[in-house]
Amino acid sequence: MRGPALFICAAAYAAAVGCGQIGEPLYPALKIPGTVTDLSAMERGKNIDIAFTIPALTTEGLELKAIGNIELRIGPNTSSPFQTDKWAASAKRVDVPTPSTPGPVPLVHVPAEQFIGQDTVVAVRVANPKGRYSGWSNLVQLKVEQPLPTPENLKAEAVPQGVSITWSDPAVAKFRLYRKTGDQNAPALLGTADQSNYVDSTTDYGKTYDYYVEGFHDKIVTDVAGPVSVTPKDIFPPAVPAGLTASTGIGAVELAWERSAEPDFKEYRVYRAEGAGQFIQIAEGLEAPSYSDHNVESGKRYRYRVVAVDQIGNASQPSNPVEITAP
Repeated sequence: MRGPALFICAAAYAAAVGCGQIGEPLYPALKIPGTVTDLSAMERGKNIDIAFTIPALTTEGLELKAIGNIELRIGPNTSSPFQTDKWAASAKRVDVPTPSTPGPVPLVHVPAEQFIGQDTVVAVRVANPKGRYSGWSNLVQLKVEQPLPTPENLKAEAVPQGVSITWSDPAVAKFRLYRKTGDQNAPALLGTADQSNYVDSTTDYGKTYDYYVEGFHDKIVTDVAGPVSVTPKDIFPPAVPAGLTASTGIGAVELAWERSAEPDFKEYRVYRAEGAGQFIQIAEGLEAPSYSDHNVESGKRYRYRVVAVDQIGNASQPSNPVEITAP
């Protein structure tokens, strides 16, 4: 019975310890942060603004759960061809608060004054809590120049065409305008201008708008001016009716004029004066650009003029008067 007993013992031992396959040993994950790939740098006003995102994964494709520190450096390119180690040894290190989780890092501002006139290189790398660094990020090169002055005296006011934005010209070639409304989290690009004024024709009456402006030249940008706020109100009358004519009809004076192109047009009103007398309104609520005045006396002289009115009651100035003798 020795053979069967020995087999039973061997089977029991295998069940206790398991029967997995023997393979290569698994080493602990290094947890080195992935390399930053979206580094950007822009000269804005008196600073160089730097932005980047810490990747969510390690170099091994695992979730990055802890960050040790950030090494951000900026300095001139002193070698040709470019040598990363030589540049890093002399480049200025910029203090960056270490976030607790991956993602976009708050914008970093570096004074541009010490780099003016230099071909500057910016790069960043991220370490894990044990000090193991990722590779250097994409390199950003920029020629730092004298800062551009910020636009001043920014103003916004309602005009018949929408909102007029003006500012003092700081001798900058071009400008970008931004607008924010109450339902937006951040300003959105409105348009560009090559002079110190802009008309926003996409506004609505009764809605509040915040406006911002910045100047730019090539890759250099000024600080942002603004915001200035405005709530346009419809206080603007329609255009004066044009082309008023008067002709005689059968027992009437026939008036005609050019049709209004105002989007908020509501009606015309007709005024008449007898001889040299005062003008008195004789008709209202007219939608068509014409009117027949049958309440006239033959041989009597009359003068007429017309006013346009919009939907909220703003009235235009009277048209040029016409004079006629009733038939």
